[in-house]
Amino acid sequence: MKALLILFVLMNLDKLLKTAHCTETQDQVLSITPKTQEQVDILKNVSTQYETALWQPVSPHYIKEDTQVHLYVPANSSETVKDLLKRHAITHEVLLANPNELIEMQMRNDSTDPRSSSTFYERYHSLENIYFWINRTQQDNPDTVKVILIGSSFEKRPLYVLKLSVNNRPNKKAMWIDCGIHAREWISPAFCLWFVQYSLSFYQSNKEITNILDNMDVYILPVLNPDGYHYTWTTNRMWRKNRSTNMSTKCIGVDLNRNFDANWCTEGASDQPCTEIYCGAFPESEPETQAVADFLRSHKDIVQIYFSIHSYSQMLLFPYSCTLEEAENHSELLEMVREAAQKIQRHYRNIYKYGSGANTIYLAPGGSDDWAYKLGIKYSFTFELQDRGSYGFLLPPSHISKACNEALLAVKTIALKVVEKTQAPTTPA
Repeated sequence: MKALLILFVLMNLDKLLKTAHCTETQDQVLSITPKTQEQVDILKNVSTQYETALWQPVSPHYIKEDTQVHLYVPANSSETVKDLLKRHAITHEVLLANPNELIEMQMRNDSTDPRSSSTFYERYHSLENIYFWINRTQQDNPDTVKVILIGSSFEKRPLYVLKLSVNNRPNKKAMWIDCGIHAREWISPAFCLWFVQYSLSFYQSNKEITNILDNMDVYILPVLNPDGYHYTWTTNRMWRKNRSTNMSTKCIGVDLNRNFDANWCTEGASDQPCTEIYCGAFPESEPETQAVADFLRSHKDIVQIYFSIHSYSQMLLFPYSCTLEEAENHSELLEMVREAAQKIQRHYRNIYKYGSGANTIYLAPGGSDDWAYKLGIKYSFTFELQDRGSYGFLLPPSHISKACNEALLAVKTIALKVVEKTQAPTTPA
């Protein structure tokens, strides 16, 4: 019996040691609310001088009194950061005690074939498997789905757009949806896959999606930032920017949503390459940004609606984010997002804030939605999907379905309004 016990201990020694180690120090996500300017300054220092990752807000620049801060603290910085907070009487609570377990859960069961499992769309998928899915979706739907190569990333990965088109009506308008501009926001590419699957499955059986697709083509870019997204799967789950290099610094990456030519690099962006909101060397300096801008410029006469999908915080936003000024059709856009938010609340019992970007969150120049609006796409939106911080960027796979259905309801609500306002719907002969 004693020999069996010794054998059991030896066989499970690695597991026991790992468990013991995890209980001592592990990565955590803290929720901290500074109450004074001094505490704000200390928190800004903590988020820049230690190995931490700001989840909310995205930059120390936005930290202010009485506003919640979500901070990812790796195990090796945990004790130092908590001691510092304690020393300055800055209260905090642990938002996530087990982020590494959640990351493992997000990466589990990465099946490549959408036909091999009914839960394919309720999981997260690596970049390679998303590319596989794009090819398979086109092969399975040759009359409806066309794959367009619009450019390549800094590391030469392809930028594929799927065009959904169910008829060849002349003068047909279009809608654009991009996902994954920020690498760590995994629910975003998951939505693009969800939307394509839903559209192909429910065209002709769901009245709303049928009406939309009869009147509009849809262009979907599932992963705008493939290099960054790949990096979150292989190296650093918390990475946000692209992976471009800069001769003048060791710091890598540009915030692609600060790199468009909309009040570029003014207040709310940074010209410092080491920051999370680095605007790049010049507008459209990044190949990913330029590819999207070039495509939309060449299709500006047909693209009526622009959606960019992000996470997290549950918000439906419209221009402007780059200035506090109101957009020309502000009241019209406000009415659309209000209706979408009300429908989400009614159907899914979930609250989404809504409004213009700068007034709802903060100034963020160089954003894709403002740029698209200034190009002439007057129905331009940014959606921030689930959640509000309980899981943040580590939204479990079990939440994908509800998060995507909420966003889908908002997209359908707005698209139907645009169809109604701008064109007479097709009627069966």
